[in-house]
Amino acid sequence: GNQRNTHIGLYDLQTKQNEHLYMFERDLRIISCSVNNERTLLAVSFRQYTEEERVSRLLQSVSKYLTLLIEIHPINNVRVLKAVDSCVRVQFLYPVEGRNTSTGSRLLLVSEDKYIEQFDVHVVAEEHKVVIQNSGQLPRARVADDLIWAQWDMMEQRLFYIVPKESRSTLKCVQFYPDENFNSILESHLDISVNGAQLKLVNFGYDYCEDQDAASKSLNLQVFTSKAGGLCACCSLPSDIPGEIRYSIYFLHKGYNKTFTVSLEGTELKEVAFMNLDYYVAAYLPGQFLHFLNIQHPDLLCYSLFLTGEDARIDMLQNCSIRSPLTSTVLDCHVGSMYAVSISDSALLQFLQNSKQDSERLAALHCALLHFRHTEDLEMQIIWWISENLSTCHSFDPIQEFIIASLYCRTCPETHNLDKLLPYTSLLDWTGIIPGVTCATDIISLPVIEFQNSKGFWEKLNSNLESVKYAEPHLHYHNNVLRREWRSILIGLLLCSFGDFCLFINQREERKTTAYLRNIFENAKKLGPLFQEEDYEQQLLMGLMVAQLKDHLMRHLQYVGKKKIDQIVLDYVANLLYLVHRIMKEVWRRYQLHSCTTCFDERGSAREFAVFHIMSRILEAANGMCMPLPPGFHTLHLGLGVRCLPLHTLLHYIDSGVLHLTETCVRKLLKDLDDTEENEKLKFSIVMRLPEALSQKVCQFWNHPINANLLARKYVKLLLEKLGNRQCSRPIPERLSVPVEFLPLNYLTNMLAEIEDQGVHPYEKQDHVNVRFVEETALKHTMMLLGLKYS
Repeated sequence: GNQRNTHIGLYDLQTKQNEHLYMFERDLRIISCSVNNERTLLAVSFRQYTEEERVSRLLQSVSKYLTLLIEIHPINNVRVLKAVDSCVRVQFLYPVEGRNTSTGSRLLLVSEDKYIEQFDVHVVAEEHKVVIQNSGQLPRARVADDLIWAQWDMMEQRLFYIVPKESRSTLKCVQFYPDENFNSILESHLDISVNGAQLKLVNFGYDYCEDQDAASKSLNLQVFTSKAGGLCACCSLPSDIPGEIRYSIYFLHKGYNKTFTVSLEGTELKEVAFMNLDYYVAAYLPGQFLHFLNIQHPDLLCYSLFLTGEDARIDMLQNCSIRSPLTSTVLDCHVGSMYAVSISDSALLQFLQNSKQDSERLAALHCALLHFRHTEDLEMQIIWWISENLSTCHSFDPIQEFIIASLYCRTCPETHNLDKLLPYTSLLDWTGIIPGVTCATDIISLPVIEFQNSKGFWEKLNSNLESVKYAEPHLHYHNNVLRREWRSILIGLLLCSFGDFCLFINQREERKTTAYLRNIFENAKKLGPLFQEEDYEQQLLMGLMVAQLKDHLMRHLQYVGKKKIDQIVLDYVANLLYLVHRIMKEVWRRYQLHSCTTCFDERGSAREFAVFHIMSRILEAANGMCMPLPPGFHTLHLGLGVRCLPLHTLLHYIDSGVLHLTETCVRKLLKDLDDTEENEKLKFSIVMRLPEALSQKVCQFWNHPINANLLARKYVKLLLEKLGNRQCSRPIPERLSVPVEFLPLNYLTNMLAEIEDQGVHPYEKQDHVNVRFVEETALKHTMMLLGLKYS
């Protein structure tokens, strides 16, 4: 103030106003201050005199620093807590909201002499004022000794600190509880050299007195936690090589440490700043690089987003004196300003669209899917980017990554530990590199946790550590078993017709129960088709995937319950089908196509060929993951293929399994196309490739002599095969409408007529295929061969 007074106030985020707490009637250099939860007590630590002032005033016996406890509701007594020559920081503990703790407060004192102690302050209300109840010395307890580094977690009321032990250091954590005292809950060994290091305090207030020389001799280290139970220790390491920056991230919840070395030119900065973005840890060197590291999945380097140049610029943060006291918050210690930090959607999309390397594309794609949380417009832009970059991504399939990562983000937040059981990527390993960055991975010992009935973060951290002990990568669902099962079922399906599908289900034994496949098919019925078309093969794959996922989750989530797991699995497969449908919908919309207007009397345009190519890549991605497709996909794909491909290429795609002949599409093709020479060739080529059961269903829609001849031949063949060794034993009935003088035809038709009379009918559902049809077809075919007219 103007009167050389020192005022202490509390800023209210809601009203944007300062609440006045206390005033000293002189100019003080305050080091630290803290107010209790009820705003009745104020702890203040300040420097009374500098060393020069004490000498000039002959005050050697007066303490250099003073720590006070002040009653401020209203202003009453002032009690001296510490009068020492070492600097002291103060921090009140804050109980969990809703707990009644107004009768007392607890205060931490952090001494420059490398110890931390807790004071218990009990208060009593007297005549509209609150006073300290303790008449004598306040009860206190030692929390930590011989520490070299400490960090306060104000949101979760946790104290992290490091104690040096010979060649390695030990990271410890003390948890303060609302209704208890405190408990040492974690211990972990870090391979960090602290020889000669000075005490470093993080999140204990803004230290404007800290000089550069002291900062260079202290640990540049921060500990970050995430909601999902992630625990990371980030440390900037010294390097004697010019232009080389080194920093380590200890993923304590994963059991390993990654040390990164970045080669730079023309930089004098050496100390990396770290930021906590909950799902990511960011390492930042202003003007040089910004490195995002995925906390949940740090095993593959391709999930780290490494930005350089203009992409790595944060305009407000131009120096390395940065602390991250809260999640997604940064304190610039040089200017004393605090900022909210978040990932820009537009900037991330722009980076994704402009990226030239697979490592950048993959990391940006996963980051975008993680942060956008199913926003329709942004998801659409990602799909458009995928459609343009199918051929530019060499080390991964963007369609597979989009589907798997989207499913992971949609499903895992619902159930605890589900993120350890469902896949988050289609990649098993990563052999790519980030230019200019080297990474060394070291296995470290897992932290030791000692807690009882602790919920929230500690429970999730312990679950993560248990997963590491049991080889977490093997817990994730993989499609190997599904693929083997599916191949076995496909072989069985090839041995029977789709019309015998139910018979196949009843007869096949699998897992010692005949109800297995029937159960699979029933599972598929719960997932309604996105297109109004029956696709037994895809429905069977859906049902098989549901069964496999249920078995996988039931082995590891017994406590969840069968009903909940059933719903999780059905939602997972339904979302999978929805994502494929969403990709198709956005692609067709972008290229201005309409699936309902597909016809075969025109050739496809360049836009249709582009969509056909994308659908072929969707099919390739689905086959690679043994993933079902929405019923109707193959019909649309085949329709575009007929319009866009020359005949020899179309037939090659059909023979190689890229295009699947579906009843809907083949029936439409046979009915809609006229019988020109070119169309006859197309139709005949497709009819010859149809499975037996499908051929029986659709060939009747092609009114052509060749097709009639084919049907007649198949009818005769089936009748004779079913006859076996039977002999004609009854008089031949007179049933021919036109007398035929051709004796071989007379004999054949009379024999077939007798077989029909005995009740052997291969085409029971198609009454117009009978002996008369065979006779008329044979006569027409013969007359055509002789070049005669048939009447």
